[in-house]
Amino acid sequence: MDTGLKDRAVIVAASSQGIGRATAEAFAAEGARVAICARTEKTLKQAAEEMRARYQAEVFAQPLDVTSPREVHEFVHAVAKLFGRIDVCVTNAGGPPAKNFLSLSIEEWRHAAELNFMSVVAFAREAIPYMQRNGWGRFITLTSLSVKQPIQDLVLSNAVRAAVVGLVKSLANEFGRDGILVNNVAPGYTATDRLKSLAATRAQKMGIDPDMIMKSFAADVPLGRVATPQEVAEAIVWLASDRASYITGQTILVDGGAYRGL
Repeated sequence: MDTGLKDRAVIVAASSQGIGRATAEAFAAEGARVAICARTEKTLKQAAEEMRARYQAEVFAQPLDVTSPREVHEFVHAVAKLFGRIDVCVTNAGGPPAKNFLSLSIEEWRHAAELNFMSVVAFAREAIPYMQRNGWGRFITLTSLSVKQPIQDLVLSNAVRAAVVGLVKSLANEFGRDGILVNNVAPGYTATDRLKSLAATRAQKMGIDPDMIMKSFAADVPLGRVATPQEVAEAIVWLASDRASYITGQTILVDGGAYRGL
């Protein structure tokens, strides 16, 4: 199936591991030119080298902190200068810590907003003007099932990520006439270090083995298992492709049926 992504210029944030890396690899497999970023230079460099070798893809890698608007600006500008355009931008950032409400400081709330909301704003401000120039673009955010139903111990994510959905709807309305589609992908339980961290937090509170918590996550999903990062990545690539040309302003759940609402 032709996705129309060959030679497209794609940014994937926080892409040295987990869902971000799987997404960058999925775009590289489609023949896209991929720009990746993450805070840790060593793992980022390794990811880039492995993608180039496996897919014979053009991969640009630059370490950055997504909470720094200046660094986001410099990164997006460097990508546009190298690739000559920006067609797809996938925002991503590590989730805030698993805590209950009364244990959180105001500073932790501010950091969560900067990490999971303002970073999206920064990438949108930088990438969308390049998409406007070509009358085509895909801006895709990566959030969580928590935007549909709150997840225990993830009050920061439950609150802050919901704001991203409001932003996605607003951007879709404003830039649709420019040929820019804006959507959100919300994974459910996915086999990442983030899920292991959540399992460890709950296990400590309950005084049980983390493996028991991981099994309970799988049992809570109608498909009876957690997702792989690659399964989430495929949904993102589909939204970026020509096959999803009339979909915008939506939140696509990749959760194995975990969300029980209508």
